[in-house]
Amino acid sequence: MADNEMNCIITAGPTYETMDNVRRLTNFSTGKLGTELGNFLVARGHHVTLLIGEQATYCGERRAQRIEQFSTTDNLRDRLRAPSSGPVDVVFHAAAVSDFKFGKIWVRSPDGELSEIKSGKISTRAGTLLAELVPTPKVISELRGWYPKARLVGWKYEVDGERADVLRAVEKQMAESRTDACVANGRAYGEGFGLVTGQGNCAHFAGMLELFSGLELFAM
Repeated sequence: MADNEMNCIITAGPTYETMDNVRRLTNFSTGKLGTELGNFLVARGHHVTLLIGEQATYCGERRAQRIEQFSTTDNLRDRLRAPSSGPVDVVFHAAAVSDFKFGKIWVRSPDGELSEIKSGKISTRAGTLLAELVPTPKVISELRGWYPKARLVGWKYEVDGERADVLRAVEKQMAESRTDACVANGRAYGEGFGLVTGQGNCAHFAGMLELFSGLELFAM
């Protein structure tokens, strides 16, 4: 590996959680941003492992040297925990990890009685369902333990609030997860992207290519 070549892991696209044998709960994510970041870094001479969600809808070319698909949050965790491409220099965690998974599920009969459903496909004739949603463990909070020497970059996508609120949420996530940087975007942030690197430092980028250049520079 050349002196300026980085070994990168990028996560992109959504995880999902199963309700029964055929139904799922997921986040909306196309996987475009992470895929195109991987393409950019490969073109710049870096080695990229792209972990991409099975439900990602972006159909653009994937140029990463290694591509693996993930399904559930637990499956993504397992793939991150066991990288097979040597020492990792930087992890760009852009995946839209499902915030919740299903706990217990009950069906309510016409007389109001609740019966727990244990397994199998839930019949559409079952009636009204009540589902318990429980938080999924935060994958980003585990990255530092798996990659103690790597640069870790998270993502924070927000649709509500103001830009200042987003940046406060970013700094809180960074402190809790011990990441080195975080990309802020979404309707609450506004047009473009922010790259927060701690201690109040935030660089703004108007588009994806500018962001990718900023991420490469930071990671190196």
